[in-house]
Amino acid sequence: MKESLEELEQFAIDVILNRRKGFRASAIRFLLSGMSVIYRYLVSLRLWLYKSRIKREHNLGCLVISIGNLTVGGTGKTPIVEKFAKALTAGGRRVAILSRGYKSVKPTLKQKISNKVKGSPIRQEPPRVVTDGKKILLDSKTAGDEPYMLATNLKDVAIVVDKDRVKAGLHAIKEFDADTLLLDDGLQYLRLRHRIDIVLIDKYSPFGNEKLLPRGTLREPPKNLKRASYIFITKCDETSNEELIHRIRKYNRTAEIIECSHKPQYLKNIVTGEELPLEHLKDKYVGTVSGIAVPESFEDGLRNLGANIEITRRYTDHHRYRKGEIERFVDQCINRDLNMIVTTEKDFVRFPKIKTNELPIYFLRVEIGILSNKETFDDCINRICSPRPIFSTRRFF
Repeated sequence: MKESLEELEQFAIDVILNRRKGFRASAIRFLLSGMSVIYRYLVSLRLWLYKSRIKREHNLGCLVISIGNLTVGGTGKTPIVEKFAKALTAGGRRVAILSRGYKSVKPTLKQKISNKVKGSPIRQEPPRVVTDGKKILLDSKTAGDEPYMLATNLKDVAIVVDKDRVKAGLHAIKEFDADTLLLDDGLQYLRLRHRIDIVLIDKYSPFGNEKLLPRGTLREPPKNLKRASYIFITKCDETSNEELIHRIRKYNRTAEIIECSHKPQYLKNIVTGEELPLEHLKDKYVGTVSGIAVPESFEDGLRNLGANIEITRRYTDHHRYRKGEIERFVDQCINRDLNMIVTTEKDFVRFPKIKTNELPIYFLRVEIGILSNKETFDDCINRICSPRPIFSTRRFF
């Protein structure tokens, strides 16, 4: 059943990105184009309802920073969330991250009934606390891979998962005394009032395939970029972003633009925890396995570090690996006499526990490096963390 659903998901992706040819694929794209027109009107209507205050946003009485994007996946959001959380915590803020916990496992019916019995019959299901800032309380399956990955890399930051992020925010404020909420993937979550909107744009696919869902990968039209307070262009390199910045300025003339890259840091053995420098990849024969939105970016990064990728295994985004899948891939790589297997950190948290003595498996640790306008990022953090006189609070936030 799981494999069938993933095959269907991959087929849909291939159709949307024009990888599938033939009459059936063309007919589906025609149908999806009509649905995209309806979707565009629904997006506009929803934004108008909130702007007109017919639908009311919730103000929780503390700073809420949204980090999101206009497209579906692939912009490298998690390392940006991590960077903000570390910088704000270092600046004295009590930070909590609110996440939807995409593809995490929901509580069972038995657990829900048990929670009801313990309290009022109308009691809401409490949010899931991935970490209280001191200890990780959930596994990646229950928490979701991205919240769990953040939990393993952050200290003194609570991470709360719930589809209702107003409820999650209230819980973080009450239980962890949070004064700053980072709304992970929050641009489209309008029920909770954002004071600052950080929007990420992938250098190589800034607006997806330029079409709205379900025909394309855009959640909103590019003109809605006007809501951004800061814009991060991700996955940058030495080449110029002048043309992209010029287009961004058509939609938003005031937001600060920061160019950044996802910089590999080291390799880490998933069994022993041993860390190796990136130079260890040079001239090595490597097998890669990943289940992320843009696997090409990961694989190209390894090649740039000198690796020779001999075997590649790609799964759909957020794929939860089974032990047999990894063991078969390991055997295949051993038969090809490869030096190692490399995966992403996001994939690693979804790996089953396996023991492999014959062929080491590493994940590539990646962090955000700011290439331009670092002073703008530092100023943003300083203004949030510094004591603010009453007269200036409303002007900035």
